[in-house]
Amino acid sequence: MEKPSSYCEAVATMDKNNVHVHYHNHEYGFPIMDDNELFARLIMEINQAGLSWTTILKKKDHFYKAFDGFDIDKVSRYKEKQIDRLLNDAGIIRNKLKVNAAIENAKAIKKLQREFGSFKKWLDHQHPKTKEEWMKLFKITFKFTGGEIVNEFLVSTGYLPGAHIISCPIYKKALKSKPAWHSQK
Repeated sequence: MEKPSSYCEAVATMDKNNVHVHYHNHEYGFPIMDDNELFARLIMEINQAGLSWTTILKKKDHFYKAFDGFDIDKVSRYKEKQIDRLLNDAGIIRNKLKVNAAIENAKAIKKLQREFGSFKKWLDHQHPKTKEEWMKLFKITFKFTGGEIVNEFLVSTGYLPGAHIISCPIYKKALKSKPAWHSQK
């Protein structure tokens, strides 16, 4: 059997209970309006670095529990006690650089919220940008945000194209869910 040429084709061959099927059909490429959910997606993408997305999706619920529902205010105030708790939690990725990035990025988002009203409004204010422009912006704004992390965060939240192939049954659904200005590129 030939290797699927896209995520959409790979998911089409999976059992309906596979973690990728729900993610592909209901989350991937769809805009996220809530700042805490945007923060969660960024942190999940950061944690995926060097690992498989399957690993992250299987640990997703535990990530939410461990990081207080990705509440930006709470995570931005994490101190050594919370860091130690996270580094000892087998339900998440126990990497000190990634844990520290979550805390520092929560603090960075708090600054963006003060200046722009929300993380979402900051992202919208920046849009549209090329992938390279986004990468430069994220590199100076956030911690642990290399090219692949930034690209996947932006594709998965609809700021960059490429989440679904045109023949995918989810393509039009994801496209319809985006604000009109998203399509004007």
